[in-house]
Amino acid sequence: MTTTTDRGTDAYIAAFERLESAARDRAPWLAPVRKAAIACFADVGFPTIADEEWRFTSLAPLVETAFGVAEGPPRPAPTNLLRPQVLPGDGICRLVFVNGVFSPELSAAASPAGAVVQSLAEAIERHAGLVEPRLGRLVDYEDRSPAALNTALFRDGALVHVGRGRVVERPIELVFVSTGDGRPTACFPRVLIVVDEGAQATIVERYVGLGEAPTFTSTVTELIAGDGAVVDHYRIQAEPEHAFHYSLNRVQTGRSANVRSGTFTFGGRLVRNDAHATLEGEGGDCTLNGLFVTRGQQHVDSHLRVEHVAPHCDSREYYKGILDERSSGVFTGRIYVHPGAQKTDAKQTNKNLLLSREARIDTKPQLEIFADDVKCTHGATIGQIDADAVFYLRSRGIAEAAARSLLVYAFAAESLDAIQVAPLRRQMLGLLLDRLPRGELFKELTDHGAG
Repeated sequence: MTTTTDRGTDAYIAAFERLESAARDRAPWLAPVRKAAIACFADVGFPTIADEEWRFTSLAPLVETAFGVAEGPPRPAPTNLLRPQVLPGDGICRLVFVNGVFSPELSAAASPAGAVVQSLAEAIERHAGLVEPRLGRLVDYEDRSPAALNTALFRDGALVHVGRGRVVERPIELVFVSTGDGRPTACFPRVLIVVDEGAQATIVERYVGLGEAPTFTSTVTELIAGDGAVVDHYRIQAEPEHAFHYSLNRVQTGRSANVRSGTFTFGGRLVRNDAHATLEGEGGDCTLNGLFVTRGQQHVDSHLRVEHVAPHCDSREYYKGILDERSSGVFTGRIYVHPGAQKTDAKQTNKNLLLSREARIDTKPQLEIFADDVKCTHGATIGQIDADAVFYLRSRGIAEAAARSLLVYAFAAESLDAIQVAPLRRQMLGLLLDRLPRGELFKELTDHGAG
C-alpha cells in the first residue's frame, strides 16, 4: 500500500498518547489492541490514489485539513438538533453521542427486556467478559488504516447485546452528532452489536452534524449474528456537505442467521463506506442494501466485500447512486466464494443515475469463485433520465422539473422500500425529496405512500 506516511499523522499519534495516558488503568486488555492499531496507522498513514483500493478517492482534502481530535462533547448539549433527526414516538431505546462521547441528557437509555444497550466505555468496564472476546476481532487493518485509527482513538460508542432467543420489538437507535465547535474536529465512535442465537433486533445508526467548521467522523461497527438470529441494521449518514466521513461495517453471520444491513448516504463532502460481510455458518443469509444521493462536488465511495465461507448461504447486494451537478461516486463490490462453500447463491447489482453531464461514477463489480457448485451473478448500469419518459409525463400536464423528480423517486423507490421501519422510511424519502427540483410536490408521499 502506498500511503501518506509523511503527513497528516502527527496530530493523531499525539492524541493517542494523551488517551493512552488517561485510560491506562481502566481496561488493561484493551491497551495492546490500541497500541497495535496506532502502530499500523503510524506505519502506513492514510491511503493514497496509488493504492488500488483507493484509486478513485483522494484523501488529500482530509489529510490537508488540520483536525483536532475531540476529547469530549461541547457544553451545553445540542438539544436543538435532535427532534427532526430521530425516530418519533415514545419508548424507543436511544443512545446519543456528541463528538463520539455518550450524552446521558440527550438519550433515552432504558434497555429493552433481554438486551443490554449502553455506552461502550461503560460496557468495557462493566461487561468486559462480553466485550473483550469480540471488540476488534473482525477488523482487518492492512487495507483500512482509517479503521486502525478508530481502534486506536475511540473514546466511546455503543454496545448492543440481545440475549439468546429474545425478540426486541422496537428499533434501537444510536445517534452520533459531530460538531465543529468552531474548528475542524475529528471523532471516532465505535459500535459493537451482538445478537445471540435465535434473537431478533432492529438497530438504526444515524450520523448527523452541526456547525460550519469541517468535521471528520471515522466509525467502525462490528455486527455479530448468532445461529438463527435475525437482524435489521441501518446506517444513515446525513452530515453537512463540508463533513468528511469514513465507515467500516463488519458483519459476521452464524448458522441460518439472517442479516439485512442498509447504508443510506445523503451528506458529506468526502465519504468512504466500507462493508465487509462474512457468512461463517451454513445456511446464512445476508443482504447489503445501499443508496447514495450526491450533488455539488460531493464524493461517495462504496466498497463491499461478501465472503461465503460456509455452504448453502445466500447473499444479495443492491446499491444505487443518484448523482447531480459535479458530484462523483465509486462502487466496488466483490463476492468471494471460498473452497467448500458449495450451493452458494449470490447476486450483486449496482445501478447509477446521472442527473448532469458533469456527474461521474466509477463502478467495478467482481466475482472470485473457488467452488464449483454455485450460482453467482453481478452487474452494473449507468444511465440518465429517460427523455421519452419525461416527454410522456409532460404530455399529461406535469412540469418538466416535477417529471424529472418523479422519475428519480421511482429509481430510488426499491432501495427505500427495503427499509422495514416505516417512520425511518418516511424520513429517508423526505431527505431524497428535499434534494429534488419541485420535490415538495411529492411530500405527501412521506405521509401516505411511504408509510
